[in-house]
Amino acid sequence: MSKKTQRHDQILSILEVNPSIRVAEMADELGVSSETVRRDLTELDETGRIKRTYGGAVRTKAFEPALAERLQLHTKAREQIAQRALERIGDAGSLFISGGATTLHFARALRGIDRQLTVLTPAFSIATELSVNPLIQVMSLPGIVEPREGLVYGSETIKCIKQFRTPIAITGASGVDEEGMSEALLHAGQVYSAMIEAADEALILADASKFGFRSLQRIIDWGPNVTLITDERPPPPLWEAIRQSEADIIAG
Repeated sequence: MSKKTQRHDQILSILEVNPSIRVAEMADELGVSSETVRRDLTELDETGRIKRTYGGAVRTKAFEPALAERLQLHTKAREQIAQRALERIGDAGSLFISGGATTLHFARALRGIDRQLTVLTPAFSIATELSVNPLIQVMSLPGIVEPREGLVYGSETIKCIKQFRTPIAITGASGVDEEGMSEALLHAGQVYSAMIEAADEALILADASKFGFRSLQRIIDWGPNVTLITDERPPPPLWEAIRQSEADIIAG
């Protein structure tokens, strides 16, 4: 992880604890210049992770930047998570895969698989990545198109999902806290909830920048048959909450 990425994550953590902190105070806490902090805040604002205010910033909660923007963030971490998830699916014959940046990295890792597999997905990018492998049968779910995310949603999507049962549903997350996983995009969240309900097990793929976030819609609580796959060990309160719920964690 680069120094800038580490600093961005530190800024997000600081804003979580003290939303009204000023630029000068943040610079002192980080040990950098105020100008460096201002540049960092501008970059975080441009990617939708914070909202600039006069003299400072606030961390956004319910907003998720578009997929194309998120694909530029935390690439190494997401590639690492994708490889862990690939190992975790074992010999499952079918999967639900949600839309999102981290699940797209997973699809890129999955497309080299050398056995037959059926994948059901609401996301065009996932379907496109996997369709290059003739051993993977891809079913694109029906529904209303959401252009920013490149996926479908709605009653027809959920109706179709309910006709199937898979061993594993794989989803990303907008937020990961001590209660469970949440999603900022309401329409997408409804689809992902239906996918998880139609699977025996849920794999939640989320990098460490999602820790401590609680987004608009709760998708799933921690519990048996839920596994968080992430790039770093969660902070102690989150780690303990997940473990006590009997959910599993694959970190690092």
